[in-house]
Amino acid sequence: MAIMTDRTIYITEFDRKRLKQFLQRTDIYQHADKKNLVDLGRELDRATIVEPKDIPSTVVTMNSRVRFKDLESGEEVVYTIVFPEESDVAHGKISVVAPVGTALLGYKAGDIVQWTVPAGPRRFQIAEVIYQPEAAGHFHL
Repeated sequence: MAIMTDRTIYITEFDRKRLKQFLQRTDIYQHADKKNLVDLGRELDRATIVEPKDIPSTVVTMNSRVRFKDLESGEEVVYTIVFPEESDVAHGKISVVAPVGTALLGYKAGDIVQWTVPAGPRRFQIAEVIYQPEAAGHFHL
């Protein structure tokens, strides 16, 4: 089970719509990542919806490139949060359905996010949103 925080997360209406459509097309109960899909659905349900032009540039949205640190291991990594079909960890693209992808979505630079990943409970700190499509004026990637 995911460890949720009580902080507000933000998502654009465009991302929310596309992610909800993805979840509706996916048979959650037959999918190998069932738990992760349920967690993503819960995060979408609790998110504050913001127009793309109004979302702060420090918030992790779909297709954002984000640098974050695992506070337990000290490891710092950079990933772009993408849809599952675009996922390619070797090229720094992590699926929004992966536990880390779901954990980061909607939080902002400086936030500490607690989440359960395959290795167990982890705390991540978002160091920087390197690229955010909305901030760059790329509203529909």
